[in-house]
Amino acid sequence: MRKIGLIGGMSFESSAVYYRMVNEAVRRHLGGLHSAEVLLHSVDFQSIVDLQMAGRWADAAKRLSDVARALEAAGADCVLICTNTMHLVAEEVQAAIGIPLINIIDETAKAMSAAGIRRPLLLATRYTMEHGFYADRMAGHGIEVMVPSPEDRTLVHDVIFKELCAGHVHDASRTALHAVIAEAKANGADAVILGCTEICLILDPDTLSLPGFDSTALHAGAAVAFALDGTEMTQTGCRKAA
Repeated sequence: MRKIGLIGGMSFESSAVYYRMVNEAVRRHLGGLHSAEVLLHSVDFQSIVDLQMAGRWADAAKRLSDVARALEAAGADCVLICTNTMHLVAEEVQAAIGIPLINIIDETAKAMSAAGIRRPLLLATRYTMEHGFYADRMAGHGIEVMVPSPEDRTLVHDVIFKELCAGHVHDASRTALHAVIAEAKANGADAVILGCTEICLILDPDTLSLPGFDSTALHAGAAVAFALDGTEMTQTGCRKAA
């Protein structure tokens, strides 16, 4: 089994979801008491938020690149940045290491392309919704990303940072997010991207008025597929090491 390197802590609420999803998937594939080989470096999120708010993306890239190099040195076979927003510096992080960086945008786009999605609504932080890095990479997969109105972008951003990242889930915010999705559907959206790794804490992709694509689950699933590559199926349908 290959070792998965996780750059977490952004926020730790979603990093805990990654850890659970990765290990549950490995157990499903291998059976018994198997779990994933995981190296997790959890950063101090406030230090990253400070860099985001100041627009110091080069410094943020250096910080995450240092973490990625440390994970590689510790034996990781791949690296995941466990947040959508910090994929703004994913290319810089990938350039700093000699192992694959599994990109959350690419993995989400692959799933949507396979489902025939072409015009999804993106729910994410303001940085992800308003900087060009996300939409540009999605466009490379033939997908045109929609974003909410300016007022609703503020709503979504605040729900993420002021509530979900702090461990708070409120029914009123869930209702408000459903209303944002309903408006996008009326305007031609054909799916919803849960484009922040915390949004799965408040929205269930299977209960939305549009098909939902949970970037956290898709990213974690891609990591497990990478980790178990080269294994073979047992007669019971579980996997075992080749």
